[in-house]
Amino acid sequence: MKTVSRADMLSALCLMLASPAHAAGDAANGQALYEARCTGCHSVDENRVGPAHRGVFGRKAGTRDGFGYSNALKASAIVWNESTLNAWLTEPERLIPGQVMNVQVSDAKARADIVAFLRSLKAR
Repeated sequence: MKTVSRADMLSALCLMLASPAHAAGDAANGQALYEARCTGCHSVDENRVGPAHRGVFGRKAGTRDGFGYSNALKASAIVWNESTLNAWLTEPERLIPGQVMNVQVSDAKARADIVAFLRSLKAR
């Protein structure tokens, strides 16, 4: 088994973080994707089957007023940011076991764009 040096690990991490999957997303494309893929359950300003998303960045998961979250989401320590939203959209059950959202976004560019759009939704 080959031993990997600390420098090799740091180089790999830098390359990974510089990859397109971690690049800043396109909020305009993210809005179009959100409208096409997310609005069946979510809205920017109103709770539906899923919670409203305005002001999601920096908010602790499971705390949007007026929405009935799963116990798993309410008990999580997750705060929504680029990393946690990317992980959530990649595989919600892996991030928070016992949650109830069963939708995944497999394309890294689409996730980055949706996350960029969500980031643009400032709380009122």
